[in-house]
Amino acid sequence: MKKRRSVSFIAVSFFAVLLLVLSFLVRLMLHRPPAVELPVIENTAGNGSTVGDVSQESIRRVEVTPQTVQLVIARLTRPARYTRTMTLERFWTDGSGSASATVCAADGWMRVDVTGEGVEARHTILGGGRSWVWYGTENRVFTGTAAFSADEEQGVPTYEMVLDLPVDAIAAADYRTREGVQCIYVETAPDEFGYTERYWVSVDNGLLVAAERFQGETLVFRMSGFEVNIDEADLQQFRLPDGEMLYQMDGTEGDTQ
Repeated sequence: MKKRRSVSFIAVSFFAVLLLVLSFLVRLMLHRPPAVELPVIENTAGNGSTVGDVSQESIRRVEVTPQTVQLVIARLTRPARYTRTMTLERFWTDGSGSASATVCAADGWMRVDVTGEGVEARHTILGGGRSWVWYGTENRVFTGTAAFSADEEQGVPTYEMVLDLPVDAIAAADYRTREGVQCIYVETAPDEFGYTERYWVSVDNGLLVAAERFQGETLVFRMSGFEVNIDEADLQQFRLPDGEMLYQMDGTEGDTQ
């Protein structure tokens, strides 16, 4: 009985941490900074810190250093509409756990569906400054504001944290390819507890496609989601269990009162 309760507690705790990760990711995904043409510099042979022609016109051989990487990432243009699936993994001394998060974004609205082993699926819709949450196949929906508090004490790496990092905390920044995706890479220096974080941001679409957190040489957290379907957003994803449509793809909103 005690073993069963212990396993259940670990599963619930792990799922809660993954939801916190998603809250940070959602906050950043919903924030789309205006596109800004960044300065173009000559490529310096051998330094590995410039990128050649890519599809995003605002990034052309822009030098990335620990001092400039936050400016470059903040000014990447992110798609208004897309769908993607992310894998979230957490590792501890005697085991690991994983969850899958499917995201559908449309013009500032977003739906996130999280599923994991041994836990009930959680469905969230965010838009218009509000949130709607329900679990599994239940019809009961919890509503509230869409603001998420930054509970950083959980120590989970997030995309938003890249922009909030003190410049002197960034140990490395350059361009790297991962899983065939051209990325801006950011790595932090070890903090007082020995944790380091690594981030990969797609140059093509401006989205976080991978993140890792280490304690020393030990991997404790990993997020990945390299495939992004641009301009794809299913209208039905913004429908509540009772059939109410929260957002119309023509830009209108349903009756959410």
